[in-house]
Amino acid sequence: MASDNSNIKAFQESAAGEKIAFTKDVSHPGRFVFTMPQPPTFTNVEDERRHLKQRLVAAYRVFSKLGLDEGIAGHLTCRDPEYPDLFWVNPFGKSFSCITAKDLLLVDHSGNVVKGHSPLNAAAFVIHSKIHAARPDAVAACHSHSLHGKAFSSLAKPILPITQDACMFYNDHALFPGFNGVVADEAEGERMAETLAGHKALILQNHGLLTVGGSVDEAAFWFIALDRSCQAQLLAESAGTPICISDEVARDSHRTVGSAISGWFNFQPYYERIIREQPDILDVDEEDGKLVL
Repeated sequence: MASDNSNIKAFQESAAGEKIAFTKDVSHPGRFVFTMPQPPTFTNVEDERRHLKQRLVAAYRVFSKLGLDEGIAGHLTCRDPEYPDLFWVNPFGKSFSCITAKDLLLVDHSGNVVKGHSPLNAAAFVIHSKIHAARPDAVAACHSHSLHGKAFSSLAKPILPITQDACMFYNDHALFPGFNGVVADEAEGERMAETLAGHKALILQNHGLLTVGGSVDEAAFWFIALDRSCQAQLLAESAGTPICISDEVARDSHRTVGSAISGWFNFQPYYERIIREQPDILDVDEEDGKLVL
């Protein structure tokens, strides 16, 4: 029997600077509309670069806070706003919990470190260079060996729509099959990018998770949500056979909770918490916005 979706709530993207609002939809009685705040916009590339680097540092710190990092594994990147064929990435071997804006490396798609003096993780280059090259819309990409993500990846199956949050990834993630060892081959990175295609997330079999987004905030939140969706499905399936949400409702829910603005907005509480606990994240000066090649 078809479900009645008349009361399903939906996000409505607001104009720049508009505040959060919760109103009745006058054209659909009984339905409500959320008007969401928008990401900031910038009048110059220096301010935008400072913002991106600050958010990238915050994402590293949040990942560490949540235990999503492990040893030297993992890399989060963001595309430079002025030079889209260059991306910022963490130096190899430095704890996510300690990364600052001045630690970040700027790398091109040939593996050259354009700015910075620390070593570059070869896997970070191989994976992220191909993702950014294949997806011009992907401002940021996140990959780490999170506990629940790597456990779930060993099952070589997709996330099921068993919760509202899992619907963020409904028909919007892919499985990269097989495991060929530590990623050091550019062809492997290209295959990952091809498998990701237009989706927001990739489950790397026997390896871990990867997410992308139109902002650092969005990509980081998708990773957090995907790891927790992996955990939820592992728990549910260990207890029995979970009941899936219908395709119709999952599709409608995805349009709401899986939208880019939802991903960006969902990261804001994490950002608020981490800068209160670790205010040095805000230590991004004018020099961090400048770039002379």
